[in-house]
Amino acid sequence: MLASVFAGRTTVTDVCDAHPYLLRAAKFHGEPTDTACPICRKVKLTHVTYVYGDELGRYEGRVKQGPELAEMATEYAEFRVYVVEVCQSCGWNHLASSYVLGTGEQRSRRARAGD
Repeated sequence: MLASVFAGRTTVTDVCDAHPYLLRAAKFHGEPTDTACPICRKVKLTHVTYVYGDELGRYEGRVKQGPELAEMATEYAEFRVYVVEVCQSCGWNHLASSYVLGTGEQRSRRARAGD
């Protein structure tokens, strides 16, 4: 994507299209990075981390930070984590990574083991 922008095949407005909710999440719940925005180069990117999984219930789709992820990884069998890089200046955003966390054990099995 970046190569396409720098080559002029894609416009900056096509890639700097962060949704207002994503920008708000970056501002209030994001984790700062040391990486400068590759588009505007004015500010450092912010990571916004979302969690999704069948077991999460009301926590599904919410923004979480590192310490919360570590705790959740011991409580739930499996959930997916999506880390989005966001520039709060120009609106550039990109899925930086996704991965799976959890115990790998079904909840009912873990509950019985603790009885």
